[in-house]
Amino acid sequence: MTTLTRPEGTRSEDVALSRRALGLAAFGGYAVYALSAQAEPIRTDDQGLVCETVLLPAADRQVPAYVARPDAKGRFPVVMVVCEVFGIHEYIRDTCRRLAKLGYVAIAPDFFVRAGDPSTTNDFNEIRRIVATASDAQVTGDIAAGLKFLKGQKYADRGHMAITGFCWGGAVAWLACERFKEFKAGCAWYGRLSPPKPTEFLGEADRRWPLQLVGDLHAPVLGLYAGKDQGIPPADIEAMRAALVAAHKKDCEIIVYPDSQHGFHADYRTSYDPVAAKDGWTRMLAHFAAHGAGPKPLS
Repeated sequence: MTTLTRPEGTRSEDVALSRRALGLAAFGGYAVYALSAQAEPIRTDDQGLVCETVLLPAADRQVPAYVARPDAKGRFPVVMVVCEVFGIHEYIRDTCRRLAKLGYVAIAPDFFVRAGDPSTTNDFNEIRRIVATASDAQVTGDIAAGLKFLKGQKYADRGHMAITGFCWGGAVAWLACERFKEFKAGCAWYGRLSPPKPTEFLGEADRRWPLQLVGDLHAPVLGLYAGKDQGIPPADIEAMRAALVAAHKKDCEIIVYPDSQHGFHADYRTSYDPVAAKDGWTRMLAHFAAHGAGPKPLS
């Protein structure tokens, strides 16, 4: 079994991946590196949905993105879903379908497409290499490309957009709300808040992190964190809470689940905590609705 215990991933000495887990990953489309042999992931069907891969007009190339949306007429609010270090694998696609079933257009850009597919390898050094290529400028540009694409779609309600992200994507969700006025709300699941140690790989040396840009927040963010996260210290969470107060960001909130581990929403890992995951999901939906990014009930 593998437990991802840090935003930058579980280290090699913690890994004992079974053949069964490798088989489940290969046939189910889940990230090979982090899949638990005992996993029973949530599976959301595509009935009543349109699920497709679209291309986003980034500056250097077209970037693929998975989209799940209601198969119905009209415009629907949008949630941009930012992946973990494992890219657009089945867990992320299923998360998009869960949101689409609730009346959202969910879109998950492939931020790592230029360097490879991190979900297909059990070599964490290769995952590190792929993820390290996604610079701050590139990720910001890909988000902008996603917003540009959405604004041209008849099914997307451009006035009601939110963003959520997991692990690596949790930090991106904070940053997106600090940089883009289009997002009405954000939800960051156990995303790093401060610069990593020099031995870690999460981007270039001068990369900016959420704690450094709190004053720039354009939208309220709900942060969902784990008390037993080995990569995000409690001091960072308290520093973020203090920074939000100092910047008068009154609609932001950080929730900590004291007995949970990093990755507690990821239902394909040993770190999955169904109670915390359900509570966080409910809080996220309420947060979006409270800040103008919620859907109307589907008939």
